[in-house]
Amino acid sequence: MIYGGTLISVSDMERSKNFYVKVMEQTVEMDLGVHVSFQNGLSLQSNYEELVGVKLEPQEKPDNFQLYFEVEDLDAWEDKLKALEGIEFLHGIKEYPWGQRVMRFYDYDKYIVEVAESMESVAKRFLSQGLSGEETAERTMLPVEFVEQFL
Repeated sequence: MIYGGTLISVSDMERSKNFYVKVMEQTVEMDLGVHVSFQNGLSLQSNYEELVGVKLEPQEKPDNFQLYFEVEDLDAWEDKLKALEGIEFLHGIKEYPWGQRVMRFYDYDKYIVEVAESMESVAKRFLSQGLSGEETAERTMLPVEFVEQFL
């Protein structure tokens, strides 16, 4: 079996497609009007209830999952998102004990989106701050072999 991707039900296809293309910088693989799929495996569906053939109870904020994206310059992304109208942040940038910095917000359909530094970026940041390869590996919980490729 092969995992085919994630599909989210959206209320306004054009608004959602524009958000994921123009803001989140995703590339459309196929656009069928009511269904848009991106090269990363994410798909948008505007007539989901009709598609599945059952009455569904809409949820204001389906907070039981999130979409996850990685970036190299998290601070620039936070500035970009704060400049947009209608973006509600769960939290701005925060750093977890393993050193990764992340932020979370709701897209226009109130799905949680996480934007985070890649762990490669985290390792490079710690190494540039003077931590050794071993110290970086311990702090990030990454294998030493992974960290040492950035020395």
